[in-house]
Amino acid sequence: MSKQDPNLPEGTTLTTGGTGSLSTAGTRGAKIEGTPEETPGPGPRIMAASTLEGDEVRNRQGEKLGTLEEIMLDVGNGRIAYAVLATGGFLGIGDKLFAIPWPALTLDTDNECFILDVDRERLQNAPGFDKNHWPAMADERWASELHRYYGTDPYWS
Repeated sequence: MSKQDPNLPEGTTLTTGGTGSLSTAGTRGAKIEGTPEETPGPGPRIMAASTLEGDEVRNRQGEKLGTLEEIMLDVGNGRIAYAVLATGGFLGIGDKLFAIPWPALTLDTDNECFILDVDRERLQNAPGFDKNHWPAMADERWASELHRYYGTDPYWS
């Protein structure tokens, strides 16, 4: 079952698939899956970025890929550009970091984690960096290559 929610951008539908669980489709942001709680105030559609930092990121097979370290904003365009995923290391030492295009992620409200639909090997072969050597995230060529790697459309196109 799908319906247009008047609170979402045009073309965005909420799909229950007969299960009562919601997922958004047609957006350029992270998708939302699960059964969102109906509570006043912040919820799965609008929330503080700081509440997401430290969340686990898993793949569709349930393997833990890492944790959400940072959420990077494109301030000029008013959009979330990337999530920074941290893997490996111990207590933040030796972490390998990956910029993940925001639309590549799905927020799973039932399991309270993000889903990235890549296997562990593909992630380990992805362009990464460390905390002292960040890429030029505002470079459109770099960003386009990153979106291509994860199969997402750049939010600025």
